[in-house]
Order: sequence, then C-alpha cells, then structure tokens
Amino acid sequence: MLIAQITDMHIRPAGKMAYKVVDTEALLRAAVSSILALPKKPDIVLGTGDLTDCGLIEEYELLRDILQPLPMPVYLVPGNHDRRDTLRQVFGGEGYLPPDGDYLHYTIEDQRLRLIGLDSIVPGKGHGEMDAPRLAWLKARLDEQPERPTLIFMHHPPFPTGLQHMDSINCRNSDALAALLSQYKSIERVVCGHHHRSINIRWAGTVGSVAPSVAHQIVLDLNPHDDATFTMEPPGYHLHLWQPDIGIINHTVVIGQYPGPYPFLLDPDYPAFADKDAAPATHKH
Repeated sequence: MLIAQITDMHIRPAGKMAYKVVDTEALLRAAVSSILALPKKPDIVLGTGDLTDCGLIEEYELLRDILQPLPMPVYLVPGNHDRRDTLRQVFGGEGYLPPDGDYLHYTIEDQRLRLIGLDSIVPGKGHGEMDAPRLAWLKARLDEQPERPTLIFMHHPPFPTGLQHMDSINCRNSDALAALLSQYKSIERVVCGHHHRSINIRWAGTVGSVAPSVAHQIVLDLNPHDDATFTMEPPGYHLHLWQPDIGIINHTVVIGQYPGPYPFLLDPDYPAFADKDAAPATHKH
C-alpha cells in the first residue's frame, strides 16, 4: 500500500500570496501534478493540516478545486491555520469527516492499513493538544482493533524535533499520548506536518515523522532561538510504502523538474570490475 502525505498547503484565495511571497496555489497544483506523474500511483493521499492559511470558505473551495484531479481518496485533518466549521462545511460531503461533535477525528477502515486521523488543534492558538477527551477517543478506537497495523496522522508533532521555535508550538500533553501509544505494537507510524521540514524520530515505541511543506520550508536552524523564518527551498512531500512483512518505508519526494534521468557510465578503472578488459561501458547502479 502506498500513501502520499502532503502538508502545510496554506492556500489563500485565488490571486493572493501567503506572507506576500508564496504562491501557494501554484505550488499545490505542482504537488498534485507530481503525484499524478509518479510511476507507482498512491492508493490514498493524506493532507496533514494547515490546508488553508486563514480557514476561509473561499480558501477551502479553492483547495477542493486543486485536489479534484487526484483519482484516489484524499483524507484531510485540520491544522492551526484551519477552522473546523468551514472545513466541515466544504469537505463534509466527502463522507469521512464527522458531521458533528467537537473534534474532527475519524478512522479509515477500508484500506489494508488502518488509518486514524486526529484533530489536534486549539482554536486561536499555534500549538496543538491531545487532552483527556481526545486521548479517550483514541484509546477507544485502538482498543477496537488492537492488533491491526495502524498509521496515525495529525498536524502537530507530539515529539521534539530540535527546532526550538517550532517545538514550542508542538502538540501538548505528548507524554500522555506517548504512554498510550506505547501500549500498542500495531502503531506503524505517527505522521505529522506543522514544521515544514522532513524529520524522523524513534518515539513512543514507534516512528514519528514530519513531512516537508508542499510550499515553503522552515529555515533549518538547530540553535535555540524564538523567531520563525521560512525559505523557498524546493517543496516536497512524503511517500509511505507499507508492506505487511516489513512495515512502513518512507521516501521524500522533491517537487519540480530536474535534469535526468541519466545512465551510469562508469570508467573501466571502476574497482568493482573484476576483469577490466571485459568491463561494460554502462552499469546498472
């Protein structure tokens, strides 16, 4: 099973730039084109929050238009830039978001790998939280099928990343979440957005990962500081390849057009050639 994870789209209304710099509409359209051009097409696409920049109806309507060419199911969870009511208003007809209730949690049961989407947002705040009601909901879902391989997707990372200014607005109550997840050996991975970089960590008896943004990236500065800045490094997304006998293999896809592919043309002096006189001109690396 192949899962594409896109995150932190920050869609603005048509014609408006995010932060007066980033053409998030064009960048997300490029991400969709990249997914459509993959040699092996994903079975599903996950969108892990900050789907829009301000949570406006017109932003979600534009997001829906941009994602429409994807032929596979697309599942979204909110981030701190999103609003539950407008997200539900525009995407509620897709059938996976709960029609009511305080949180936009849900499970996807019809795939080979079980998927649990978590709503970690705290309205009006940059940080997230998995408080007691949300943890109780998650525990009930995990107890339904405790042995079934499961991927959890959410916006705010509940684990440290070394980016101090971003970790200060991580998912809070993460120790309680880690204690819960560590009870289940079936958790294949916890995948997140929010930090606009590709990050992996061993955590809570499983693996936590953050996907890069399909738009702008957070500056990679591991020194302690409180100011957040971004850069227009190449955008990207994650591919999660799940195989029952192996688990999840993670790949980072860089969006854009680059020279190649080229064959490996190796010199006859290449040391792997045992018989230099019979060395081929090309080699499958």
